[in-house]
Amino acid sequence: MLPGVGGDGGGDGRGDAFIRADRTRTGKRCASFRAPRFSLVRCELYSCMCGNNMSVPLLADAVTISGTERETAAVIFLHGLGDTGHSWADALSSIRLPYVKYICPHAPRIPVTLNMKMVMPSWFDLMGLSPDAPEDENGIKKAAENIKAVIDHEVKNGIPANRIILAGFSQGGALSLYTALTCSHQLAGIVALSCWLPLHRTFPQAASNGVNKDIAILQCHGEMDPMIPVRFGALTAEKLKGVVNPSRIQFRTYPRMMHNSCPQEMMAVKDFIEKLLPRI
Repeated sequence: MLPGVGGDGGGDGRGDAFIRADRTRTGKRCASFRAPRFSLVRCELYSCMCGNNMSVPLLADAVTISGTERETAAVIFLHGLGDTGHSWADALSSIRLPYVKYICPHAPRIPVTLNMKMVMPSWFDLMGLSPDAPEDENGIKKAAENIKAVIDHEVKNGIPANRIILAGFSQGGALSLYTALTCSHQLAGIVALSCWLPLHRTFPQAASNGVNKDIAILQCHGEMDPMIPVRFGALTAEKLKGVVNPSRIQFRTYPRMMHNSCPQEMMAVKDFIEKLLPRI
């Protein structure tokens, strides 16, 4: 779908040559308000996986919100362009379930073509904002393999694949969709916030293994998004209906939300996670 990128909820939506980075933002009534960033006050909630998982590069410094009881499920959340896992770890801590582990890896720093080759955290290269812009096919596939390695690691460490949700915002949401739909593990679900389906022309063939044809998808989008217009979210939802069971797709829009998040959306995410990953 649209090779879109993030922003701070402002701008005129024309797709300036330089695109500001995605940042976690929430606010009352879906207004633009910066969510609290990673805070030392809350550091007891988080752990850094530094040095413990060198065989899985993304886990080497991923931010993890550990469960307060036996962990029986996991949510892997991928941030947007230019951001880090810290922002979403902070946001997810407010809706966490005690038996769920939340893993927020950091994207590698690479040159981004759309941003004049500036080096920044990015899951793959972005080359344009139009629906027909070229896509970084090799980069997208490589990034998906790196996320699949995280899934494999969690499965090997005792969390069943069908108790794992893959989630993300903007570029991270796009990667979550692509990774889950091409994954060999049967996952619990996908949370796709303000995003699109990368390499959409390769589907449904790219998901030919059919492992996740019945996967549950929660797709959310701000109706005032100037970076990735809501119409592209709607087109993505329609495309997904040809890839997975249409009855398993939820597409929710928020009237006053821009390219950010809001409390209503976060509560929808919490309800979705709790429904798919009940306590066992």
